Amino acid sequence: MRKVLKVLVSNRMIILSVLGVLLYLGISQFHISLWYILAAGVLLGIIFGKVFCRWVCPMGLIMEMMMSLSPEGKIRQMYQYHKIGCPIAWISGWLNKFSLFQIKLNTESCKNCGICDKKCYIVAMEPVKYSLYKPKMEKPGNSYTCSKCLQCVASCPNGSLKYKI
Repeated sequence: MRKVLKVLVSNRMIILSVLGVLLYLGISQFHISLWYILAAGVLLGIIFGKVFCRWVCPMGLIMEMMMSLSPEGKIRQMYQYHKIGCPIAWISGWLNKFSLFQIKLNTESCKNCGICDKKCYIVAMEPVKYSLYKPKMEKPGNSYTCSKCLQCVASCPNGSLKYKI
């Protein structure tokens, strides 16, 4: 399962590109109602948390391509602010705390290396508030802004982080 997750995460941009283009074509060419897209986004949010933005959304694809031009500075934060007008981001972000799948830490096997925090864009934006492994800090996977890119889980060298029910 861990190898599958690493392959998925390493190919996330390809997956996002394919699904984003298919979704765009579905809306523009086949006139799929946005209500169906909203319902699908909410269903994904209930099961997986806020995965729609990072794995399916055409707007998420555009924002990630913009971020890749200059990964530091204001353009990185812009990725967060495009979600202000998206009802799928609102609902699935709220569902992060309650979704069936969660990012879980095994504290016994964790070596406190901090690699997971270095990979997490939420920790990068607010390192004083969030950490995946430090006790008494908020877990970014439960926050509204976590889009479940799963870089943290895939980068954990000893498998202490899991994305599971």
